[in-house]
Amino acid sequence: MDNLDRMYRHLVRTVRSRFPQYLTQPFEVAELHQTVLPYRHYRRELGLETNEDYEITLTELLSGARDYLVVDDRMRDVLRAELTATNPDPSAFKQFAGSTVSLAPGALRSLEVGPDEDEPRRTSMPAVGVTAARPRVAPVEPPPSGETPTISIGRPSGTAGTPSSQPVIAPRAIVPQVGERCRVCHEELPSGRPVTFCPHCGQNVTTMNCPACGSELEVGWKFCPVCGRPAAGT
Repeated sequence: MDNLDRMYRHLVRTVRSRFPQYLTQPFEVAELHQTVLPYRHYRRELGLETNEDYEITLTELLSGARDYLVVDDRMRDVLRAELTATNPDPSAFKQFAGSTVSLAPGALRSLEVGPDEDEPRRTSMPAVGVTAARPRVAPVEPPPSGETPTISIGRPSGTAGTPSSQPVIAPRAIVPQVGERCRVCHEELPSGRPVTFCPHCGQNVTTMNCPACGSELEVGWKFCPVCGRPAAGT
């Protein structure tokens, strides 16, 4: 993975966690440079030693390299010519501060970046004609009078045929206050009842992402347990 790949992947993680509207909407070059992915905030995550390295890599990204971004034709031609010069100007992209760019849909579909990884998430699929094995669930026996039944996962224990007694854990939930809205689609959440997912967009409302490293955080955490940065909104 080179500097350009690393910058694009971190851009996608940052947009997904802090600027989800830019997954489908264009944004200005100046905003990308100064707000979305500024060098002073993401130097360590991008792995770039100098500001000049950052600007050269950003120039390459804004030139439409590898079709990561949809860019203006004139900006693409000027920046590509600059990159092939003997002594390229690292800040050449700044003359296009008002131009807009957007994340290329094709590149987004081919890249699924997790919160704590630099490689695409791979999903294992069963071979054609082979049925994936399903976990065995032990039958629920009637409980003694006055007791609540516990559903157990059917994993063998020390005695053959005896399932372990691990109860199924319900997903986390929050109880929204009146007027509280989803942080992604901004629609009002149902108040006075446990909610795990937004009924309007399907977003998990019990978690959020660290604005610095993208790690998953629980709502209410003040600091990221991975990088130690303050959580969003604190």
